Amino acid sequence: MTYTHEVEHMCPVTKGPNHGPAPIPEEGRWVKAYDVKDISGLTHGVGWCAPQQGACKLTLNVKNGIIEEALVETIGCSGMTHSAAMAGEILPGKTILEALNTDLVCDAINVAMRELFLQIVYGRSQTAFSEDGLPVGAGQEDLGKGLRSMTGTIYSTRAKGVRYMELTEGYITKMALDENNEVIGYEFVRLGKMLEDIRHGKNPSEAYENNKGTYGRFTEQDGAVKYIDPREE
Repeated sequence: MTYTHEVEHMCPVTKGPNHGPAPIPEEGRWVKAYDVKDISGLTHGVGWCAPQQGACKLTLNVKNGIIEEALVETIGCSGMTHSAAMAGEILPGKTILEALNTDLVCDAINVAMRELFLQIVYGRSQTAFSEDGLPVGAGQEDLGKGLRSMTGTIYSTRAKGVRYMELTEGYITKMALDENNEVIGYEFVRLGKMLEDIRHGKNPSEAYENNKGTYGRFTEQDGAVKYIDPREE
């Protein structure tokens, strides 16, 4: 250790009480974090790239400082989507501190890592007050049936109004309009479940029909007077 001339000639003053770090909530316990291995929790971080063209939602399940599970969900940029594949291989097995200082290729994923790190080391994780946290595999459950990220894609113009492309339930095939041409419902296909059925041997047409559904006032009895394809009309 090198000291300046001024410090070298100072007289020593004994340090008083050592209170240590403030305890933070981790998986139903109050923990004083002295080392990276003292950090546990499952939580999410959201990041964006410099031109804000793409965004990433990163979910990590950390046990005793080690990343045991990672879920990387991206939208808006093809390069970032490919970078997510690399991040998925890189992250598990690293400590949370290593991951913070790892180049995860894409700005959006790196920013998501930063935001997640801030939550988890300050005791603001999703599992802060959940006893023993969540098991490894909990991140996968965020994807729901069909293991497909839930996305919402809505496009609109002042001249022609709104078009629902994809919502929580799935891929939108039809929009129902009332007599004022206002949206009152829609028909959707659960893409994840449909593809799962096809992979398991079902006829594609049957799988398509079995995974269709509607939301809102979709029928004529409910006031629908017109149906449009949001991608074609």
